[in-house]
Amino acid sequence: MMLRQTSRKAYLGLQASPLGLGRRLYHENVIDHFENPRNVGSFNRNDPNVDTGLVGAPACGDLMSLQIKVDDSGQIIDTRFKTFGCGSAIASSSVASEWIKGKTLDEVMTIKNAEIAKHLRLPPVKLHCSMLAEDAIKTAVRDYKEKQAKTNAAAAEETVKA
Repeated sequence: MMLRQTSRKAYLGLQASPLGLGRRLYHENVIDHFENPRNVGSFNRNDPNVDTGLVGAPACGDLMSLQIKVDDSGQIIDTRFKTFGCGSAIASSSVASEWIKGKTLDEVMTIKNAEIAKHLRLPPVKLHCSMLAEDAIKTAVRDYKEKQAKTNAAAAEETVKA
């Protein structure tokens, strides 16, 4: 048990490594969203109101999937995410999923990675995590717009045939 707690604290940067190789301290917001991530999971991809933003950072191996459920008025009514990566990537996904819920598609497109990084107080070496979260939001919205365009085109075709 003690080893597990020590490993967890070292992973989160709460204590120096046993070798004394320095330490990285994370803000309590990162730790909170890492230990208690919000909106984890996934929706049924076949649901016509669900759209997905899947992004990754090959340099560090982080992978983020952000799903949005959009109502007929274009408002995001629910979100889910799955992230494979470091604590900062998980925290960034969690914050992004909270911030976009209840907003319109236009409103979420104004969320910038710098806002997420500032909220979490990410160290410079972890800024790519907030960039992934912004990219996931934009990719999910783009997926929504592409699906809507296909649906509208199909509906127009059906109208012409009738």
